[in-house]
Amino acid sequence: MNNSNVKTVPSNWKPMVNSEMIARSLTRISYEIVEKNRDLTHLAIVGIRTAGEFLAHRIHSKIEEIEQRKIAFGVIDINLYRDDLTHSRTQPILKGSDLPFPIDGTRIVLVDDILYTGRTVRSALDCIIDFGRPSCIEFAVLLDRGHRELPIRADYVGKNLPTRRDDKIRVKLVEQGYAEDGVYLVKPGTDVSEI
Repeated sequence: MNNSNVKTVPSNWKPMVNSEMIARSLTRISYEIVEKNRDLTHLAIVGIRTAGEFLAHRIHSKIEEIEQRKIAFGVIDINLYRDDLTHSRTQPILKGSDLPFPIDGTRIVLVDDILYTGRTVRSALDCIIDFGRPSCIEFAVLLDRGHRELPIRADYVGKNLPTRRDDKIRVKLVEQGYAEDGVYLVKPGTDVSEI
């Protein structure tokens, strides 16, 4: 990648998790998924756009490397399923869902970057169910920061990251154009809409 095109995070963002810790967490999650799902015939890894998609790709690749076999992969776009859609001032940018495998009877591991209120996961479940009836849906997340508003939990957690409710936490990944992976605490009052 051309260095002039590499994105940087603002200097006042506080690093919380570095790239090595992210890599270790994703490797551990991958092994846990394999251990729990010994028959991988009907397993599919599904990422929630956007950061969840990139993390899902990494987990998917690691599982294929561990097991030396192909595993189904897909991505979902939850924008039309969000419960705050009518309150948003901007129209969502739709990238579409891509689930190129039969949903019925599949054991899906849904992947996202941060578990917070649980509303994103609820939207993702609605989206998947619209495509079919999986045998099971599990949830893998890089970070669980607490403050749930819905009765949702993760089956696989990379790291528990205690936060205050009003903290802004951002995951930035090389796939998004950054020099390295990182998780950051954003300084209060910072506009993060464009970052």
